[in-house]
Amino acid sequence: MDVLETSKSLDEELYSRQLYVLGLPAMQRLQEAKVLLSGLRGLGAEVAKNLVLMGVGSLTLHDPHPTCWSDLAAQFFLSEQDLGKSRAEASLELVAKLNGAVRVCVHTGDITEDLLLGFQVVVLTASDLEEQLKVGTLCHKHGVCFLVADTRGLVGQLFCDFGENFTVQDPTEAEPLTAAIQHISQGSPGTLTLRKEAENHQFQDGDLVTFSGIEGMVELNGCAPRPIRMQEDGTLEIGDTTNFSCYWRGGVVTEVKRPKTVNHKPLDAALLQPRVVTPSAQEVHRAHCLHQAFRALHTFQHLTGHPPKPWDPADADRVVRLAQDLAPLRRTDGEPLEEPLDEALIRTFALSSAGDLSPMAAMLGAVAAQEVLKAVCRKFMPLDQWLYFDALECLPEDGEPLPNPEDCSPRGCRYDGQIAVFGAGFQEQLSGQHYLLVGAGAIGCELLKGFALVGLGAGRSGGITVADMDHVERSNLSRQFLFRLQDVHRPKAEVAAEATHRLNSDLQMTPLTDPLDPTTEHIYGDNFFSRVDGVVAALDTFEARHYVATRCIHYLKPLLEAGTQGTQGSASVFIPHVTEGYSTLATASEDISYPVCTVRHFPTKVEHTLQWAQDEFEGLFHLSAETINRHQWTLTSLADTEGPQMLTLLQVVLGVLRERPQTWQDCVVWALGQWQLCFHYRIKQLLRRFPPDKVLKDGRFFWSGSKLCPQPLEFDSSQDVHFLYVLAAANLYAQMHGLPGSRDQPALREMLKLLPLPDSQHLASIFPSDLVSAELGEVPGPDRPCCHPSLTLPSAYAIEGRGRGLRALQQTHYLSDPEQVQRLHEVWSVGPPLQPLRFEKDDDSSFHMDFVAAAASLRAQNYGIPPASRAQSKQIVGQIIPAIATTTAAVAGLVGLELYKVVGKPRPLRAFRHSRLHLAENYFSRWIPGAPDVKTFQDLKWTCWDRLKVPAEQPERTLKSLLAYLQEQYGLKVKMLLQDTALLYSVGWSSEKQAQHLPLRVTELMWQVAGWVPEPGQRVLVLELSCEGEDDNTAFPPVHYELGQGSNPTTALSSPAS
Repeated sequence: MDVLETSKSLDEELYSRQLYVLGLPAMQRLQEAKVLLSGLRGLGAEVAKNLVLMGVGSLTLHDPHPTCWSDLAAQFFLSEQDLGKSRAEASLELVAKLNGAVRVCVHTGDITEDLLLGFQVVVLTASDLEEQLKVGTLCHKHGVCFLVADTRGLVGQLFCDFGENFTVQDPTEAEPLTAAIQHISQGSPGTLTLRKEAENHQFQDGDLVTFSGIEGMVELNGCAPRPIRMQEDGTLEIGDTTNFSCYWRGGVVTEVKRPKTVNHKPLDAALLQPRVVTPSAQEVHRAHCLHQAFRALHTFQHLTGHPPKPWDPADADRVVRLAQDLAPLRRTDGEPLEEPLDEALIRTFALSSAGDLSPMAAMLGAVAAQEVLKAVCRKFMPLDQWLYFDALECLPEDGEPLPNPEDCSPRGCRYDGQIAVFGAGFQEQLSGQHYLLVGAGAIGCELLKGFALVGLGAGRSGGITVADMDHVERSNLSRQFLFRLQDVHRPKAEVAAEATHRLNSDLQMTPLTDPLDPTTEHIYGDNFFSRVDGVVAALDTFEARHYVATRCIHYLKPLLEAGTQGTQGSASVFIPHVTEGYSTLATASEDISYPVCTVRHFPTKVEHTLQWAQDEFEGLFHLSAETINRHQWTLTSLADTEGPQMLTLLQVVLGVLRERPQTWQDCVVWALGQWQLCFHYRIKQLLRRFPPDKVLKDGRFFWSGSKLCPQPLEFDSSQDVHFLYVLAAANLYAQMHGLPGSRDQPALREMLKLLPLPDSQHLASIFPSDLVSAELGEVPGPDRPCCHPSLTLPSAYAIEGRGRGLRALQQTHYLSDPEQVQRLHEVWSVGPPLQPLRFEKDDDSSFHMDFVAAAASLRAQNYGIPPASRAQSKQIVGQIIPAIATTTAAVAGLVGLELYKVVGKPRPLRAFRHSRLHLAENYFSRWIPGAPDVKTFQDLKWTCWDRLKVPAEQPERTLKSLLAYLQEQYGLKVKMLLQDTALLYSVGWSSEKQAQHLPLRVTELMWQVAGWVPEPGQRVLVLELSCEGEDDNTAFPPVHYELGQGSNPTTALSSPAS
């Protein structure tokens, strides 16, 4: 659907993370969409929640059926007070409160043909097959996208019919491929060579591309899409360029995404010839069997008027017979499928089909809502056409006793839908659990909702502790289900705990606002973890995930973990002594840093230009103000070592001005001078030192390989990026000096017409002419990125690793002109303190992001680098992870399924599943985790879950007896013993030193060596050791030295030895 001119304005702050997933055109289409959702049990509630959070234009709810007890196991908009009320009407108020920008209403009549014409998408959940066929036929007839979603116990079904010739405008989540051009030949075909850094591109034969920013062969800029052919040497043939101008330099080749057309069959035809989405060909047969199982289940309900009773063998056998009586499915060519029916699978499905489970609703509801987005946004390929998802491995395995009908019969309680699958005894086990949730963000909120619905920790001996140090932000509200506008700026842990308790008042909730990291082990210590049955992590950094995983290994606690990025998500489970331990595929540091010299003089990609722009912001508006404020009253003393550096900094901050700014025009003059300095004068200085034709001693050009030859820019206020830089820089300079800024763009354009540009001679009189030479020193060949050690030296002015450009200036050149020194002293030693500006990426009114985006774009122009858009710049600078409610809900559901397996009696490895999904690509994969890696040393075997236990003794062990115990019990002759960095024993010590240490109690020794005192409640001292005979790769398990009563070293000693 085209975006209407009357489209509502988009709240970019609210949907900031979602915009990085869908893009602006798709979001605008979503805002205009009208969706009908019929069926408000657990699955329907999930679909409604996701659509409203994501900002669908309007949502009409339809479900006249009365609320019953079994609904409450998965339907979080309903409560005991709604029993007997229409599910749709009882849900309306809470659904609408999720997003005030979405129109939510209820339709109370029948679903008629005229009604359907008012919607773009119709979703049926909890409907019988007769209604599905009737509505599906009408929707296909009128071009209305149609979805059927259903969950029965641990099996889910989803069907999509988007009609014939449905056009997908943007089939993939990935941004169009782009690469910088090195050269283009004239010929037929012309050959395009990419720059060295783009050699690992992913262009393929037949891709359509276009071009921009080319100098010389300008005929290609903005041309109609051209197909390419890949050559073995990595070059691209781009068609006839014979009559084009000669290529000079620069330019970008960009992939042009091609729309794709989808043809879907109506439901009546798709029932007999199903096209199923599976992760592998081996899964197709299982999907076909589940397809027949659902058909048989509909027939059973039509004949009996009710679904199969929970775990009733007779009802299950009848469903199997009905499936056997169905006509065989047919291939796409019309021939029957010769497949055996998996009767055991269908019987298990039927036995557990009476249940309604929150994790299944979350998973299927997320996928269904994503398909609605695909329908209205025409972004990402839709399902083709059936998806079956099951988690039947949650049930007891073959040979184990199955739940009995009596234990699974309704109790008239909110957990009846779950008891129907797992039984009342299992429900008791769930309620007695005490779990720690780390992270109350988007995934954390979804998990807490799931905990409330399944009753985790709802008993007297159970509970949930939620830990999160962050506060609610407005951008959270489009994904984080438990937060509302009035919660902004409140602690997430507290808000989430309160909201979860409202969902289920039996839950025992404890919020903690302390981070879970090495600094808080006195809070999250031995006593704390002794009360915890398991941990669930919903964290957004690998560092935090890794730390939580190490705590779970230390305390032998099961860990459930989930993460998302855009429409990709994963869920993992780690069980002591059963599965492998936590590890991450990410080997590089998240905090990527670049060589200073690359950023300042030899950028090759947009990330370098953005780092440079961040450094400029930090140096000009934060670091400088803090430094001047700190030293304002000590500037008369130039004898100290910081004096010359300080004065150089003062000159940079003053720029072309003669005195501190007093007016808005002064700030504009400064900003204009800064523009000329950064994008014209310094580039000319660099080229004066290293001309474009400079040749090195080995005969190679200096400007070759990864070094891009820059070009100075000429200021032009009519160019938006030039103008935006001055506007942003002037306003930031004004803010720093406590002066009023201005947003009057026409007035600024007029002012710029009257202001002269500072010429090179004027800039040279202010700024040192040998700056570039001093910074670069002796430059090596083109393959070496860094060029002067002084650029990597630490500076006294370093703040959080930024302001590097200013520090480099301070470190490489000092002002020595006495008159200039005196003038700067007079300017900065008086007047009010400056206001340091701390970079804030999310405040679009502050000019912070405007400055960084404009500065980076201009820097990219200098070097012929494809610039990033403002949105891309914000994502890179802010390290923003794209996020959307559907993926969040899906991974939370997957975690909930693993939770069923963790609670209760131990399960074998084959019961557990790691999961990965990509909703945009219709990819769903679940696999059995790996077993823990077994390591050996002589006769000792261990995994990451093992430790060398040393039980407490009375009186406490000495170091000598500890070493003897390790040798006798584990066969380890200790060479070295450490606690963190404290060396407790070394075989290389002199006999005198050994004689001093060996008789000491271990805690006495810890006190003497490291001043250690046990934390209150600490039960174990963790030691590390190396042993005789080990090789370089041996990593022994930690020693867990148990602390008994009286193991306090301060009872014997008053102070540590020096």
